[in-house]
Amino acid sequence: MEIFVTAMTIFVLAVFVGFEIITKVPPTLHTPLMSGSNAISGITIVGALVLAGSMDSSPLAKIIAAIAVMFATINVVGGFLVTHRMLAMFKKK
Repeated sequence: MEIFVTAMTIFVLAVFVGFEIITKVPPTLHTPLMSGSNAISGITIVGALVLAGSMDSSPLAKIIAAIAVMFATINVVGGFLVTHRMLAMFKKK
């Protein structure tokens, strides 16, 4: 139970700090940050796929891993679509 409380405390603090940092980023830096976010989500996808495919993991861990793969994939695809749209704005017509 103590580990759960510690993990939840770290998670809540990370959400708060992340929100505060993102709200202070100027709009010109959002696209480079999206690229970094895509890289992190790619790592999340690989880790979740390894966990989901593991024979030693519990059914709950496999469900959570599948949900993580889904959300990280949405983030990566959305990031690439936004980046592609931003780059298209700079092409000469």
